[in-house]
Amino acid sequence: MSFPWGRIGQFFGIEKRVATSDAYLGAFYDGRGRGTASPEGVVSALGVAYACVSRRAQGLASVPLVVHRNLGPSNAERAEEHPLYDVLNSRPNDYQSANEFRDYLVRCHDLYGNGYARIERNNRGQVVALHPFAPTMVAIERLANGRLRYRATDFTGRVWVLLQDEMLHVRGPSRNNVYGLSPLHSARGTVGLAVAHTETAEALTENKLQPGGILVFPNSLTGEQRKQLRETTASLFARTENAGRLMILDGGAKYEHLAFSPHDAQFLESYKLSIEEIARIYDCPPTSVGITDKSTYSNTEQEALALVRNCLAPLAARFESAYARCLLTDAGRRQYFLRHDFSELLRGDMNTRFQAYRLAREVGVYSPNDVRRLENEAPIPGGDQYHMPSNWVALGSDAAPGQTGNAP
Repeated sequence: MSFPWGRIGQFFGIEKRVATSDAYLGAFYDGRGRGTASPEGVVSALGVAYACVSRRAQGLASVPLVVHRNLGPSNAERAEEHPLYDVLNSRPNDYQSANEFRDYLVRCHDLYGNGYARIERNNRGQVVALHPFAPTMVAIERLANGRLRYRATDFTGRVWVLLQDEMLHVRGPSRNNVYGLSPLHSARGTVGLAVAHTETAEALTENKLQPGGILVFPNSLTGEQRKQLRETTASLFARTENAGRLMILDGGAKYEHLAFSPHDAQFLESYKLSIEEIARIYDCPPTSVGITDKSTYSNTEQEALALVRNCLAPLAARFESAYARCLLTDAGRRQYFLRHDFSELLRGDMNTRFQAYRLAREVGVYSPNDVRRLENEAPIPGGDQYHMPSNWVALGSDAAPGQTGNAP
């Protein structure tokens, strides 16, 4: 357990607040006072943004987060008896499962750039529970000694003032090393264009008198006649359910087509490009979020691997380092480390997988029981023996096949 310097400093008045800012306003207003769309508004407007965040959150929350004991160079073992193992993989608190907690934390990180949870410890200093906060309900104060202090409101309305050692803070890319930046805010130009494309598509869908034009009459109309004509036309030909209705014009009226079609404006191509740009913000391969117009069998399989290697793996490294920084002591970080186990997500099809198992067993990497454990099967008697080809001998050795290089 680390020494509580923060509490002692607070008691003697050493830790004094020198700066404060609101997390929500700091993340979603630029330096000129112009607001950008909130993450909830962006996600509700853009289905691809929701798909990207869900893919990352569900993918990272669905794999085991394993606590390993460091046994030396390139040697480690699972430390399932460590208190953190149960907190991170089974029950982080009384009202959430581990999957729900980790999913929520990733969504907060991807939407707001910050994920917060109050750390609850027992009398021995061990972490026994993690209680999440909504990112919009947390403000951070930088103290005179450089440490951070958090003022947070939980879901019941209770206000907490927590020191740095009492808060799990997963921070995204940051300008000031205090608040993380939301990916949606960092790429707000791209996001704004995508939202505009979505709103345009909705408007074109609702207004079926598309594209616009002009009704030309040989004689002048009064203001009341213009108003009545405009209302009648809108009521008869606007909205989806009025698509395809026959238009009848009398009094010498003539309809002139003025505007260009969405195809002429290459609107659909621009709309697809803006959707792909949102996927790039989150490093999600297009096929992983349902963009399949350029997909083939081969690139879909490769993009499934790219989702883990290029998207989930860097995200996992950020969370692992935050867990180690906030949940382990200085001594604990030298003895333990945390890793997400992506082996299930990287498994190939059965034929490819079993060919790899056969090769690994023939060269002595896996035993039969190692293979069975990877397939979630019970071990068999005598299955822990490792084999290698009998004609393999050390280079320069005079040993006969089946003998080791040191045999007499």
